Amino acid sequence: MTSILEILGTAEFWYSVIRVTTPILFAALGALVSDSAGVINIALEGSMLWSAFAGVVFSAWFDSAWIGLLAAIIIGALIGLMLAYFALNLKTDIILSAIALNLMATGGTIFLLFVVSGDRGISSSLDSRVLPKVFEGLADKVPVIGPVIFGHNVLTYVAFILVFVTWFFLFKTPMGLRLRAVGENFHAAESVGISVKKIQYQALVLSGILSGLGGAFMSMGYVSWFSQGMTAGRGFIALAAKAMGGVSPIGTMIASLFFGFASALANYEAEITVPAEFVKMIPYIFTIVGLVVYASRKQAADKRSRQKAAEAAAAAKGGE
Repeated sequence: MTSILEILGTAEFWYSVIRVTTPILFAALGALVSDSAGVINIALEGSMLWSAFAGVVFSAWFDSAWIGLLAAIIIGALIGLMLAYFALNLKTDIILSAIALNLMATGGTIFLLFVVSGDRGISSSLDSRVLPKVFEGLADKVPVIGPVIFGHNVLTYVAFILVFVTWFFLFKTPMGLRLRAVGENFHAAESVGISVKKIQYQALVLSGILSGLGGAFMSMGYVSWFSQGMTAGRGFIALAAKAMGGVSPIGTMIASLFFGFASALANYEAEITVPAEFVKMIPYIFTIVGLVVYASRKQAADKRSRQKAAEAAAAAKGGE
């Protein structure tokens, strides 16, 4: 049996952390974009699952991983569009609508898998394709960090690049400014001519695309097949990562790495001298802790806001 310290000292473990973080980071960035516009996307789990399914099926049908990736992105966007239509046009509760989409994904993907391939639970008969790994030749040439940061699937690098793209989009572009304005105060945004519904539609579609990329990685990068419930709660873990990261894409990335660390450690359950059941709980324990931290921070911020408002009201009353 191996101690945890010995595992933490290996390049293979830290390589695994980055690999496991990838789908969480995609979905967390999707959550950040939608939350910035004032619409929470609880359907990340279902979007990832549908996209993972679409990636496998279309890559097998067209014998191309890139077509599979495109299909996954389109499906993710469509799930975001459906959620936006239900919540913004039909005025349904956005959380209940998202839960319905998640439940539909859980059963719907298995049903369609059986319809298109005859497989039950796992796409064993589909000859699906895998997206390539890149920079593999540099892993041995760069000491210490080379085996950790090189040789990953191409979507892993896309995920971390998108952290900075998302930051630029949200804080340095007119559309990002409008999106954040809607999220902070949609009445004020409407008063200056911003279409709140249009912005929120765009945010949910972008959120769906990002989570779709995470789903594509699951079935065409993390593994090379689709299986029942393969996202294993990563969409919900991503929501916790976004909550911990706040409004910053960099903070969201750091929180996603935190959860990736926990998930990677759980993958070493057979080698750690503690009960396997406890190790499997680690990612979800971290999720609960992260949400508790987020809730505590939010309560403290709300309390400060109320105190400032009370002080301002008292000052205004005293000046009368």
